[in-house]
Amino acid sequence: MTLPLYAVVPAAGVGARMNADRPKQYLLLQDKTILEHTLEKLLEFSAIKEIVLSVSKSDAYFSDLPIKNNSKITICEGGKERFHSVLNGLESLLEKGVGRDAWVMVHDVARPCIRLQDLKRLFNNANEQGVILGQPVRDTMKRSNGNGLIIKTVDRTHLWHALTPQLAPLGILFDAISKAIEDGVNITDEASALEYVGLTPKMLAGHPSNIKVTQPEDLEMANAFLMLNSSDALSREIK
Repeated sequence: MTLPLYAVVPAAGVGARMNADRPKQYLLLQDKTILEHTLEKLLEFSAIKEIVLSVSKSDAYFSDLPIKNNSKITICEGGKERFHSVLNGLESLLEKGVGRDAWVMVHDVARPCIRLQDLKRLFNNANEQGVILGQPVRDTMKRSNGNGLIIKTVDRTHLWHALTPQLAPLGILFDAISKAIEDGVNITDEASALEYVGLTPKMLAGHPSNIKVTQPEDLEMANAFLMLNSSDALSREIK
């Protein structure tokens, strides 16, 4: 790709479902925080010129981490919701003079197992309408009512689990999120904002190890995937 690539990582959430004494991005995996693992994975992709990390105004942890000194990482103030933090990150890039046609990938801070191969594939499939990583739904899908009773089996054909990173031109994504917020539309990821303004982002299959740490039991799974990914990387180096 000839246009520059940037990354935005929203990291202002508290991760209440983890029932921990700190935001989940600062919980430890293999003697490093989840946040450090995630940022280090993004830093492996040399095409990324800068990573903007959106942190809470009251964040008391990031400043104590050695990775704060990495010259490719800058911070901005996060917002109340995830999409506010993403928008703030995009705005900070625009204020620095980054062109609206630059590419930006937004990645969840709680996805520390993202693989370099997926980052490269995502960028190689860059699309003006947007492109995101996902996983095809494999299980039978059920819809329930408010009482937890099954009311319908949903056809899983063409259904996907949306993952991150999600990639789009900086200006297009900024305008889409701004429009959705202005109209009071609930957007849960970048693709939903692009969809709202009439675009059709492309879905790209990603590796199943790219899980999001949401519940306490996810820590064990993430730890296993990190070890597996490290083992795979070592095998490739030996070969």
